[in-house]
Amino acid sequence: MRISTQTFYEQSQAAMGSQQSSLLRVQQQLGAMSKILTPSDDPLGATRALAVSQSIAVGAQYAATRSQATQTLSMEENALQSVTTVLQNIKTSLVQAGNGTMTDADRASIATTLQSNLDQLQGLANTDDGNGQFLFAGFKSGSAPFIRQADGSIQYAGDQGKRLMQVDVSRQMAGTDDGRSIFQTVQGGAGYITASPAGNAGSGVFSATSVVDVTDPNYGKDFVISFPTPTTYQVDTNTTPPVTLAAAAYTSGSAISFGGLQITITGTPAAGDTFSVATAKNAGTDVFAAIGDVIKALNTKIDAAGPEGKAKVLNALSTANRKITNAHDNVLTVRSSIGSRLNELDALKVTGDSRTLTDKSYLSDLQDLDYATAIAEFYQRQTALEASQQTFVRIQQISLFNYL
Repeated sequence: MRISTQTFYEQSQAAMGSQQSSLLRVQQQLGAMSKILTPSDDPLGATRALAVSQSIAVGAQYAATRSQATQTLSMEENALQSVTTVLQNIKTSLVQAGNGTMTDADRASIATTLQSNLDQLQGLANTDDGNGQFLFAGFKSGSAPFIRQADGSIQYAGDQGKRLMQVDVSRQMAGTDDGRSIFQTVQGGAGYITASPAGNAGSGVFSATSVVDVTDPNYGKDFVISFPTPTTYQVDTNTTPPVTLAAAAYTSGSAISFGGLQITITGTPAAGDTFSVATAKNAGTDVFAAIGDVIKALNTKIDAAGPEGKAKVLNALSTANRKITNAHDNVLTVRSSIGSRLNELDALKVTGDSRTLTDKSYLSDLQDLDYATAIAEFYQRQTALEASQQTFVRIQQISLFNYL
């Protein structure tokens, strides 16, 4: 069979082109460090690699969100740790102010200290994240949540929104807590708070309220102990219809029982004096207001007022101490919640890192190049191409004209 010169050239060119194309493909694989250059190389593998790559990218986004949530919660925990310290200092000052040897000047000095504590507490409640976003403002994070009014009171200007963060596939987590739930809320088991109005004229001083019977039908109801005369008292509930306990004889230091509770009042109340006993959530849950009330009481001059004036201060201190204790307990509960969330974020980080490592390992199996095999193939293709080229040169020189 005769092969024309043109056919010989075409076949040789096709053979060398095929060898060169195979060599180029191996070179591209080595340069890209991947055995899949186009989806046509391995349609199933390319599809799986794309899905795994997307899973890794989503995991990276969750990891970034977890990092942001950890940073925000850590800042909140640091702020509330300082709040805890301030509240402990306030409680110490309240105990100190209850010393019977204190003078008006001494109490005024403690009031000044409490005012400084109040200002510090407001500053901590208005903590921001360094980017102008206030931690305890809810959704209204662009402005300070606790604003001092013209009368000196501090009002909450935020809302109760919780900024949820998607920290994993099926887990959303609150990255912050609103100020109302921290500084203007008490726990359900906070108990009762006793208070006496500023208008009381007698020297009656109340003690702490103790629970003796939770099965009492009137347990959980707010009530008022009033003194029609200095020697008699009666109890009325703030309910509809009201429950009234008939007037009974009053003896200083004797326990007064109602609704499963016991309270002791000492001294001599004046006719018309009242003492309110209410659950913590109904007695006022604003820690700023509680501190403000006791500052006013300590700034009142009572040295010349006798036992009646001291009774007002002692009752105000007792009420404030109970409210501050409840606020302190509430802050500790919020801090416990923050700690739980931080622990959960740590656990999710471990799980996420493990999942990402598994995905990357699978992706490597799908598309990473076996360098030993690829280099061997590279030299094989290179040798084949050189052989084809040399063969073409040699055969090209075979002609009868070369022997004439």
